[in-house]
Amino acid sequence: MIDTSQKSIEAVLSRGVEDVFVRSALEEKLASGNVLRIKLGIDPTSAHIHLGRAITLRKLRDFQKLGHTPVFIVGDFTAQVGDPSDKLSKRPMLTVQQITENLKTYKEQVATCIDLSKAEFHFNSEWLSKLTFTDVAELAESFSVQQMTARRNFSERIDKGEEISLRELLYPLMQGYDSVAIKADVEIGGFDQLFNVKAGRVVQRHYGLPEQDVLVTQMLVGTDGRKMSSSWGNIIAITDQPTNMFGKVMSLVDDLIVQYFTLCTDRTLEEVKGFETQLASDINPRDVKLVLAHDIVTLYHGAQAADEAQRQFIETFSKGTIPTDIPEHAVAASKPISDILVSIKVLPSKSAWARLIKEGAVTDLETGMPITDIHEVAQKTRRLRIGKRAFIRLIIKE
Repeated sequence: MIDTSQKSIEAVLSRGVEDVFVRSALEEKLASGNVLRIKLGIDPTSAHIHLGRAITLRKLRDFQKLGHTPVFIVGDFTAQVGDPSDKLSKRPMLTVQQITENLKTYKEQVATCIDLSKAEFHFNSEWLSKLTFTDVAELAESFSVQQMTARRNFSERIDKGEEISLRELLYPLMQGYDSVAIKADVEIGGFDQLFNVKAGRVVQRHYGLPEQDVLVTQMLVGTDGRKMSSSWGNIIAITDQPTNMFGKVMSLVDDLIVQYFTLCTDRTLEEVKGFETQLASDINPRDVKLVLAHDIVTLYHGAQAADEAQRQFIETFSKGTIPTDIPEHAVAASKPISDILVSIKVLPSKSAWARLIKEGAVTDLETGMPITDIHEVAQKTRRLRIGKRAFIRLIIKE
């Protein structure tokens, strides 16, 4: 049964949505009662799907709940080319080995958001790897150079005199061809994918197919205040261990609480509004953030794991003795933390650092997780507990 109620359609097309193109056409399709093919593609540029990418997966799930067919595409072929979306410099090509490594648990991760038994799951190498040079030339005929170079990030790079490779111009054509191959009625993407998903319409038209409608979601802010991106390392991955995931959510700035409730949880918008009202009152934001962290961990690990992660967090931070006047030191980015601690005489030697790491005695107070890499470098401002009694705050120099 297809849910054609106006309330359900409005919810799918509004919550967490940045833009719909063409909205009137898509509303008409959704109200028709016909089963639509809803496309979402993700390139495996990382082994872990993060909460930002999960927003589009959850939107795919919303269409599935209305009775439509999710068509999930792993961009194993396009990942080799590299998506230039929102990039102001050339993106490196991934090797087949890197992509294969990243793909090991992709299906399991996708299954946390959508019911794969009622969905299609494809790799775009199924069709893109079979195109001949003649086929590629025909595909390239669907776009002009002017259309491509009008793209914002391309035009900015041209203005700066920076190089743009022909490889990068091929990417939106390839993503557009995915829509031809699976006969998409609708494509979902993040807002940074707007050019690529609209390209699908152009390519479909070139091949004489009906043009897909497009829905792009809002972008999630990462743990450092920028757009969540695997390449920037500011992610909360859906594969993170429960305690690590809980700690990362708790480390978010308070201003992001409402956005994360809206984009990353199943709370109703009425409930989210209630939390927003509480935050505007005298309530401690930490109390609301505990609910948020518990909700997110529950989605990907279950309620029992969320309960335990919350217990551990409260045990560590509420009952722990963390001083309020932690010493601060300004340090250069990318410098090994071991070198920093030795130079400011917090530790006597690098071997002492290695021993503490091995014992699990160095904790990142922002996440509650122990640091396990002896080669860890300073990447962002953070508070550390070293051993039982030493505390320090490292501030990255601007």
